[in-house]
Amino acid sequence: MAIYTVRTTANREDQVLDFVSSNAKKRNLSVYSIIHPHGMRGYIFIEAETKEDAEQSFQGVPYARGLLKRTVSIKEIESMLEQAKTTTNIQKNDIVEIISGPFKNEKAKVTRIDKQKDEVIIELLEAAVPIPITLKLDAIKVIRREGQEEPEEKPE
Repeated sequence: MAIYTVRTTANREDQVLDFVSSNAKKRNLSVYSIIHPHGMRGYIFIEAETKEDAEQSFQGVPYARGLLKRTVSIKEIESMLEQAKTTTNIQKNDIVEIISGPFKNEKAKVTRIDKQKDEVIIELLEAAVPIPITLKLDAIKVIRREGQEEPEEKPE
């Protein structure tokens, strides 16, 4: 087993990753993991049994530019890898506060959760017309569950 580096078009790494993943499943290839380290543009890493499996996994994939000749060790890339976040316990209809982005500090209601993409679709509570907004899970925090009373604020 080895880790191979695939060159991609910059800012298209996630699309290549999705295509490679589905290709590997369809063709029943020995691909064990596909990694796009945060902040690294133009490359993804494929952990595969053989070089042929790695090459076949991105064959015909748009934005995939080719395989680098040299394999990499896990030691070389482990500093780029983050510890996987534990899945947050967010549920549909939760009231959340947005903690980053243009709607920071706004309160919203969760209408849908996409765990594969780590995204949630919310609707702002203060908006006159409910407009769905898609955010990453780490951009929100739960402040109240459906059916719970709003916590009383302590006077300062």
